Amino acid sequence: MNSFLETVLIVLLVYYGLKILFKFLKPYLFKYMVKKATKGFGNAFGENPFQPEKARKNEEGKITIDPLKSSAKTSKSKVGEYIDFEELD
Repeated sequence: MNSFLETVLIVLLVYYGLKILFKFLKPYLFKYMVKKATKGFGNAFGENPFQPEKARKNEEGKITIDPLKSSAKTSKSKVGEYIDFEELD
């Protein structure tokens, strides 16, 4: 019976000890995770995905217009003819 109580006490002490430890380490872990995610996004999309390279090179007061890419997707296959339905009263 005595060893059972010791085991329960040890488990509870470890549980609450880890809970308190993670409470203090959580801000540092989040900063580390954000830094790693930012670095990962930077590698995937360039240095800073939120500020394009063109925007960084522009001089103050200079106006540039970037052409938009046409991304209109059209269906090339004929689906059928259009039928105009009328409402019945």
